[in-house]
Amino acid sequence: MERISLSNSAFEGDNNAYCFADGSETVLIDTGDWMATTREQLEAALAEHGLGFADVDRIFLTHWHHDHCGLAGEIQAESGADVHVHAADAALVEGDEDAWAAMHDRQKQYFEQWGMPGDEQTVLLDRMADGETTVETPTVTPFEDGETFSFGDTELEVVHTPGHAAGLSMFETDLDGRRVVFSGDTLLPVYTPNVGGADVRVDRPLEKYLRALEGIVDAEYARAWPGHRDPIDDPADRAQHIIDHHEERSWRVLDALDRHGPCDTWTVSADLFGDLEGIHILHGPGESYAHLEHLERAGTVVSDGTEYRLADGVAAELAASDEERWDVTY
Repeated sequence: MERISLSNSAFEGDNNAYCFADGSETVLIDTGDWMATTREQLEAALAEHGLGFADVDRIFLTHWHHDHCGLAGEIQAESGADVHVHAADAALVEGDEDAWAAMHDRQKQYFEQWGMPGDEQTVLLDRMADGETTVETPTVTPFEDGETFSFGDTELEVVHTPGHAAGLSMFETDLDGRRVVFSGDTLLPVYTPNVGGADVRVDRPLEKYLRALEGIVDAEYARAWPGHRDPIDDPADRAQHIIDHHEERSWRVLDALDRHGPCDTWTVSADLFGDLEGIHILHGPGESYAHLEHLERAGTVVSDGTEYRLADGVAAELAASDEERWDVTY
């Protein structure tokens, strides 16, 4: 297996594609984005092994985001490769017009609910439209949680980990006698993957993502190969760190409500993240919403649909707390 680092200046650092080429089949996990520079980098990396796009037999995608599936269509067009992705993301990866229309409608509904200003909506929608009009889409074969795929001496097992995306999946396998995982954007070494904004189709996004992290802690993988940046040598520790981070963020959300009084998601986002640009106009309020929604279901926050306020007694609990963290498990 070879990790191929592919440039990405817009998201969580350089993307990774993973190549298996044992002589029987050539298999990729993720492809990077659709940009010409990325295409050249992936072609050059394959060429080092005497391979090209036409030699790729199968592609496994961790999820629908364009920085992970952007070249799948081009590769399939040259090679006829099978492209596999979770069923929840299949229609988006294939470019289904109805699926994309439903996504856009839901995004706009949330933008209004969150209190996102109209000019910010315009900037964001223009930004998001760039990739959708340039990506060549593949025909995909959907998979479900727990399915296994074999090629050569390798067996991949699908672990569905929704939160950041509805179909986000990891792939477990054995490498050199150790159980490892290709974690996509479920587990990253530097950033905490966005929940709430990155895929507005996900109901209860923070709850689902926390469950995925708890699963990584329990699995005790020897290593995680993430969708961005360098390998993670202690995945359980990194997953626990992100859980702790979300407890700290929940405390900050509650503190913002305590200081501002009843307010909308956009106000909480501004308190947490300040002014936002580009795709972060989506990620900031999306993350804030994921926490507010989670806290509302726990009974810690009360909402009228657009504005949130602290439930009775929570302000006193915040004032009495010795640490700036709030339990997010229930």
